[in-house]
Amino acid sequence: MSSKSKYDFLVCYDIADKNRLSKVARVVEKYAMRMQYSVYFYEQVSKKELDLFVKKILKLIDQEEDDIRIYSIKNRGVALGNAMDLHNPLILK
Repeated sequence: MSSKSKYDFLVCYDIADKNRLSKVARVVEKYAMRMQYSVYFYEQVSKKELDLFVKKILKLIDQEEDDIRIYSIKNRGVALGNAMDLHNPLILK
């Protein structure tokens, strides 16, 4: 991901605790458009913006109980690209 390029992402989560769920939802809604209850479209994001977003989310979740996935979108929703699992910082292909 180039530092100047912008990308679209699909953010999905499953949060085990109601309090954490509310906090995560409030943060995600500041950045992304809700598509379904726990699925959001995060549009035109730079690497720096995505890194900041991930740091904010990681502060709110329990990494043992909660699941957050961030998928890069190719071709504006026609095909999913790489995926990032916050439990495992490797990029999934």
